[in-house]
Amino acid sequence: LAKGHGLDAGARLAGRVSGDSTVAYAFAFALAVEAGLNWTIPPRAQLLRGIMAELERLSHHVNDIGAICNDASVVAIHARCTLMREQVLQTVKQCFGHRIMMDRIVPGGVAVDLADQDAAQILDLLRRIEVEFARIMAVYDNAPSLQDRTVTTGIVKPHLAQRFAAGGFVGRASGRAFDTRSVYAYAPYDALTFTAALRSEGDVDARLGVRGDEVSSSIGLIRQMLKKLEPGAIASPRPVLKACEGSAMVEAFRGDVLINVRLDRQGKIACLHARDASWFQWPLLEAAIEGKVPN
Repeated sequence: LAKGHGLDAGARLAGRVSGDSTVAYAFAFALAVEAGLNWTIPPRAQLLRGIMAELERLSHHVNDIGAICNDASVVAIHARCTLMREQVLQTVKQCFGHRIMMDRIVPGGVAVDLADQDAAQILDLLRRIEVEFARIMAVYDNAPSLQDRTVTTGIVKPHLAQRFAAGGFVGRASGRAFDTRSVYAYAPYDALTFTAALRSEGDVDARLGVRGDEVSSSIGLIRQMLKKLEPGAIASPRPVLKACEGSAMVEAFRGDVLINVRLDRQGKIACLHARDASWFQWPLLEAAIEGKVPN
């Protein structure tokens, strides 16, 4: 689909590979193109990309924790998490003009700036999410009937997580300490302070716990980036297009997203490869449910 098209069309396509990770895919595509063309982007654009990426992560982790609890018939937590995600999406729509921030990250920078009043709205959102999410996790931690459904369920053993190079919350819940943001740090994460969530039990409870830790981590990262945000350009001029190739890896909420892009002599896309973290996670489902499903 991308072959023969320009960078703008390529960016739009990359952002639609996986709708729940549109920011991460657009981010990875932009970094890959910029690596190939030695294209430097402004500091403000780097921070805005990171803020978008963490808001995307925050919305999905909150939503999925609710969905896990719903699978265990605890509908009250599911309802509260759904409301929290909606608060994130409405704030994002007001600040960046799109509920899931599609087409907001582009090669060379970002397509939309963040006003001072919008930054204040994000900080207010974070305060509300932090309080509400702490209450939800307290309910989860003190609900034996819910724990019975998640603890020791769906175990992915650490040696399998290593063997299959599982990333994201699947790998980190099974002791594989891989997070692209720190292992292969890219801007703006190379100038931020955070600790990747890590557990070793490998069950549903551990994966939910990693997600919960990442919610707190994302809130802290967004606050760091908003503090660092200074006035400036949000994009840099496009360099002369040439035949080149670039790769980039970005940490999406599900794990590491890899993009490789090759341009021809006219600056058109000759090849675009996109690899989702789930490629290394789906095979582990068989191990996680082994012995749990009747013949």
